[in-house]
Amino acid sequence: MPDTLMMNDGRTIPAIGFGTYLVPNDDAERITREGLEVGYKLVDTAAFYGNETGVAAGLGGRDDVFVTTKLWRSDMGFDSALRAFDQSLERLGRDHVDLYLIHWPMPSLGNYVETWKALVRLRDEGRAKSIGVSNFGADNLRAIIDATGVAPALNQVELHPGFQQRALREFHAAHGILTQSWAPLGQGTMLGHPGIVRIAEARGCTPAQAILAWHLHHGLAVIPKASARERLAANLAAGSVTLEPEDMAAIDTLDDPAGRLGPDPAKL
Repeated sequence: MPDTLMMNDGRTIPAIGFGTYLVPNDDAERITREGLEVGYKLVDTAAFYGNETGVAAGLGGRDDVFVTTKLWRSDMGFDSALRAFDQSLERLGRDHVDLYLIHWPMPSLGNYVETWKALVRLRDEGRAKSIGVSNFGADNLRAIIDATGVAPALNQVELHPGFQQRALREFHAAHGILTQSWAPLGQGTMLGHPGIVRIAEARGCTPAQAILAWHLHHGLAVIPKASARERLAANLAAGSVTLEPEDMAAIDTLDDPAGRLGPDPAKL
C-alpha cells in the first residue's frame, strides 16, 4: 500500500498519521517526539485539543512533518477564522500548516460557508498549504463547493468497521475529496469482534492492525491515537499488513447505519 495519498490540490498526505485528541498539552511533547522517532510523518492536532504548543515542542522545529490543525466552532465566521488561524500558527511556532480544517460545520450557526471562504483565502496566501473540513455531510460539502468553486482537499470523519459512511465516501469520490478516518478503531469497540480476531490471527497481526489495514486497503487515510511508543509503532506497522479480498469483504459486512459513536454533525 502507498505511504502517501494524493489530494485534489495536487499535494500528497501521509496515509497514516497519529491523532492527539484528549492528549494533555503536558504529554503532547513526548508523544509527538516518540511518534516521529518511530517513523510517523503526520501529526493531527486542533485548537480545541489545547495541545498545539506541546505538539510544537515535540516537533522541535522540524519542517519535514505534515501538520494538521483545526478551527474550533467558537471561531466560525470569516474574520474570526482568520484570527483563530493566526493564533494556531503562533502556538505551533510555524509560518504555515500543511492542512487546516473546519472542525465541525455547526449548521445551527449558519456560517460555515463564510468560514470556508476564509480558509480559501488562507490557502491562496500560502499559509495553509491545503484546506479541508471535518465532520461535514454531503449537504454541507455541496454548499461550500457551490459557493466558492473549491472542493475541500479532505474530509475527516468518524469512520470504522461499525460505521462505514459509504454514501458519504461515494460523494467524496465523485468530488475528488480524500476521506480521512477519525476513531478508525471504533474507540476500541471492534477489537474483540470474533471476525476481526480471526482475520488478525490468519494474517499474523493484531486486531488493531487488521482494522487499520482495512482502512488503508479502501484508500482511506487514518489518524489513530496512541499514548505509548509501542502502540504508536504497532499502528504505523499496519501499513505493511496485507488483507485478502475475503478479509475485506468480511469486515465490510460489519457496517451498521446506527453505529455512530460520536455526535451527529447535522444536529449541532
